[in-house]
Amino acid sequence: MKRAFLPFLCLLSWSFDAQAQAPFYQGKTIRIVVGTPPGNLYDLWARLIAAHMGKHIPGNPDFIVQNMAGAGHVVAANHLFSIAKPDGLTLIGSIIPSLYLNQLVGRKEIQFDWAKFSWIGSPARGESQMYMRADTPYKTIEDVRTAKEPPKCGATGVTGPDSYLPKLLQEILGAKFTIVAGYPGGTDIDLAVERGEIHCRAFTIEAFFGREPYFTWRKKGFVRNLFQTGNKRDSRLPETPTVAELMDQYKTPDPGRRLSAVLLAADSMGRPMLGPPGVPADRLKILREAFRKTMSDPQFQEEVKKRNYEFDPVNGEELERVAKDITSQPPEIVERLKNVLGN
Repeated sequence: MKRAFLPFLCLLSWSFDAQAQAPFYQGKTIRIVVGTPPGNLYDLWARLIAAHMGKHIPGNPDFIVQNMAGAGHVVAANHLFSIAKPDGLTLIGSIIPSLYLNQLVGRKEIQFDWAKFSWIGSPARGESQMYMRADTPYKTIEDVRTAKEPPKCGATGVTGPDSYLPKLLQEILGAKFTIVAGYPGGTDIDLAVERGEIHCRAFTIEAFFGREPYFTWRKKGFVRNLFQTGNKRDSRLPETPTVAELMDQYKTPDPGRRLSAVLLAADSMGRPMLGPPGVPADRLKILREAFRKTMSDPQFQEEVKKRNYEFDPVNGEELERVAKDITSQPPEIVERLKNVLGN
């Protein structure tokens, strides 16, 4: 009897050992949340990463993408921070990096602490620009400064670049814009511009050169570019002044320049992927390593090139450092932000 029972015990022990050694992600599904409607560049980036990242994770998990649009990505960020389990199976695939501004100015709808998210990586850093309908009288920032009626710019929320960049220029340059907020996503803003409801939109240079309708718009001369962020002019926008150049032109005082630095810090985070606070260290390490391998994947890089996306990856450790730095601001900067963004 003992001899017959011994093989069974060995088999049982082997089964337990095999289960213990199986990768955590084997047979699992990772849910990627996107804070915009389908078709926005944040959504497209998330889906592209999801299509390639699974093969670089031990156990080769499946990926599904869920759109959770609302309040300029705030709904998705709140969900990830307060509701999603920190098990490494729910991530945000691509989020607007300026959400920390909501936290700094103390908006009541914010349920997250930006510095406590589990940062995984970003496929790009992203400078921004503003386009303006070419048939408007606003040819330059000086035209905006002296206009009797401010141009109307569309925005999804209150702390995305489509909102804070026009407000920043009003604060540091005296260029007044009327912000029309509440659009579900960037494509909705573009449609409103085409219909003539509004005149302008501020968002990333990457998106402006990465997809329609901007290919067609540029060919037809439908829009012009009013300004851009960044330390120097993008090679694709050689005639468009930077915010720094405009501050020099209009002799913006030092406090305005410091305010500009805080508002524009989001550019260094690009389109980050992140998880809830408290993802176990071993799983976060796996996700960060898989993200790095995805960024180096020739098939992934070929797809990025084909789509004409910006590509300048940032690792999770750097994103974590930036997140902690930008959420640690002195009271005087926070008060200035409140004046600019409203509270």
